[in-house]
Amino acid sequence: MALVPKVTSITALPASEARWIEFHKIAWTDQTGTSRIWEAASRKTRGSSGVDAVAIQTIIRHPSKPPSTIIILQYRPPADAICVEFPAGLVDQKETPSDASVRELHEETGYQGKLLYISPTIVSDPGMSSANMQLATIEVELKEGDKEPEQVLDEGEFIERVVVPLEELFPRLEEYNAKGMKVDARLWHWAAGLHFATTMR
Repeated sequence: MALVPKVTSITALPASEARWIEFHKIAWTDQTGTSRIWEAASRKTRGSSGVDAVAIQTIIRHPSKPPSTIIILQYRPPADAICVEFPAGLVDQKETPSDASVRELHEETGYQGKLLYISPTIVSDPGMSSANMQLATIEVELKEGDKEPEQVLDEGEFIERVVVPLEELFPRLEEYNAKGMKVDARLWHWAAGLHFATTMR
């Protein structure tokens, strides 16, 4: 039986021990000419593309089923909760964000598809971090009788994939939230946009 993941302790992280992030003290001048200081976190892993990560919004098309998307559930220690997210991952050192999006979708969900669109570089939490990303749209075409593919997870990755009809996505996220899970902001905004586009005309 699998154990329930949980945070067992939280301590300060010395800069010399940080493998993935670093803290910056940013000196800047505001619109009045006043000198100010800002504290921020940055990733150490940004490669030649200048983009830290990708997230993937998937459209699954099937001959006899409604259009669907893929979301993933995984425990995130900073939130101390199971988080509901888009498939996503870091862009490797010499990789393009487009290639990373196709690779990450395959690894985390098993599905492979055609990249339809990739966004400009967008920021995730600009008041706290310099982290950035691009949002990819990938279309997966299925045939009758296709079996669900195998995930290609790294050791230590525990990711549950969920295929959800697009019309059910927003209420499904509300259900997950009611169960104590945390919904990623990017996924929530996308689902809310789809929902409101059809209900608030």
